[in-house]
Amino acid sequence: MKLLAFDTSTEACSVALWIDGEMRERYEVAPRRHTELALPWAEELLAEAGIAKAQIDAIAVGRGPGAFTGVRLAVALAQGMALALDRPVLAISTLAALAMRAVPAAHANAEILAAIDARMGEIYLGRFVADADGLVTAIGEEWMATPAATTLAGDARCRGVGTGFAAMDSALVAALADRLVDHDAAALPHAIDIARLAVRAHARGEAIAADLLEPAYLRNKVALTLAEQRSARERAND
Repeated sequence: MKLLAFDTSTEACSVALWIDGEMRERYEVAPRRHTELALPWAEELLAEAGIAKAQIDAIAVGRGPGAFTGVRLAVALAQGMALALDRPVLAISTLAALAMRAVPAAHANAEILAAIDARMGEIYLGRFVADADGLVTAIGEEWMATPAATTLAGDARCRGVGTGFAAMDSALVAALADRLVDHDAAALPHAIDIARLAVRAHARGEAIAADLLEPAYLRNKVALTLAEQRSARERAND
């Protein structure tokens, strides 16, 4: 299988190419340069592998949650390329991709809590378990909360990964206290992990048509729409 993967959901930008188990990736923490880097990197990876775009079987993308603009960019890139090539898309949670960063330490069946700083005093969260193949599976739904309101069901302890653990002076670390085995607050999602999860998703028949691809924001409204702002002004002037 030949698969191209994008992730621009955080300050990191990454593109990966999977060719029958062989993996290549471009990755850089490059805020505000995602648009400049993503497509040229994809072209470079394809050129290095000696394959054409038309040989790609599917496009994978980090669908969010994450930075509003970054998530929209990744979805637009994947959707545009998939439509142009008439290929399916695999939408992968960026929290799941982030959780993959903790798998070597977590080992099989250990719980992982992935957390991305959502700004505005909140964090995006997802619980995962790693299997013997080194791939993660979600435990329940992803959610958004303040650090103080973040709790874990049962008596499980977890390994933490992601910028949510550094946000607000590491408030999440304090909130979880002894429920946290350890944490990596510098970790960011990688497209190579998007690709690995996408290959499994493809085998399960989870690929979708490009026009069905939608981002996952968790926070549905980052700001008022222009129409809502206009309506609010009109009400204020009545």
